[in-house]
Amino acid sequence: MSREIAPFHAIAISRRAHELKAQGRSIIHMEFGQPSTGAPAAAIAAAHRVLDQDPMGYWESQPLKDRIARYYAERHRCTVDPERIFLTNGASPALVLAITTRFEPGARIAFARPGYVAYRNVTRGLYMEPVEVDCGADTHFQLSAAALAALDPAPDGVILSSPANPTGSVIPTDELAAIMRLCRERNITVISDEIYHGLSYVGPLTSALEEDDTAFIINSFSKYYSMAGWRLGWLIVPEEYTAKTRALMGNLFLTPPSLAQHAGLVAFDCREELEDHVEAYRTNRQLMLDALPHLGLERIAPPDGAFYIYADVRHLTDDSLAFCAQLLEDTGVATAPGIDFDPVNGRGFVRFSFAVSTAEVRDAIARMTPWFAARR
Repeated sequence: MSREIAPFHAIAISRRAHELKAQGRSIIHMEFGQPSTGAPAAAIAAAHRVLDQDPMGYWESQPLKDRIARYYAERHRCTVDPERIFLTNGASPALVLAITTRFEPGARIAFARPGYVAYRNVTRGLYMEPVEVDCGADTHFQLSAAALAALDPAPDGVILSSPANPTGSVIPTDELAAIMRLCRERNITVISDEIYHGLSYVGPLTSALEEDDTAFIINSFSKYYSMAGWRLGWLIVPEEYTAKTRALMGNLFLTPPSLAQHAGLVAFDCREELEDHVEAYRTNRQLMLDALPHLGLERIAPPDGAFYIYADVRHLTDDSLAFCAQLLEDTGVATAPGIDFDPVNGRGFVRFSFAVSTAEVRDAIARMTPWFAARR
């Protein structure tokens, strides 16, 4: 079984973007799903107070775990014992922790293709086998119960992502319920990556925890809370795995930053400011949807949530990495090549992040319009 991990090509694009910026070029960073907004003002103020008063150290905030448990009770009508909640250094360690807790080397883990690059590479890096399920426009680029039922033998686990990266597509509630029923019947463990919850343009989102209390749930402060650099997330595990997860967490990661935990507790109750961010993303999304047809990009995944548009550029290229690199050099707009998310079909797709400011979205559209026109 190969442990070979492919590079994250968007990082190379971003590195070149920063080189160009250092040379004096104007760069618009649409290559990463990183909010241009900062942490909520009250969270930053709380962090300043903590810096003056608390020497800090290795610490796990019980008040923050209690607040997360209350969030699931209020938002998703789920009762979660705070001791099932593990605070992590963002969602990436939470993914490693969930997979390591539940599976042994050789386990087969399924997920949608296109999908977040780390699903494939973390699975391989932990000596497990990724089972990529080709998902296209017919299922809104999302896993379906029918696709999972067709896998023979059944995988040991499945990673769900709704809203998804890179597409922004959402699994409908009835389809999610069907997937969870099927996984119970086939003894497939569900890891639900819910890092983009809160960023929805199609109404409230369902947590997998509402359908099955044995699902592993990943979430983070990086996206909705605009706290990517604070490195704070959480993992909810079934009760039977709390002791194993605690042992792994202590040995692999210790604790997330104390300062981030103090700020995160305050950020949970900054809803008005955070919802203003969502409205800005909604505006950016509409600007992109209005502009894309004029760029010749009419085939996209449905951006139901998150802050991405995954666009089909096969009429223009069969090398999305070179395409994104040239777009950056010519216009200063950095984007992510589809091969990061789909090594089979991604050579003909590009992901745009509209998490930047509205002014930057308008500027990016103005720069890209003549560039795409020249290629048509």
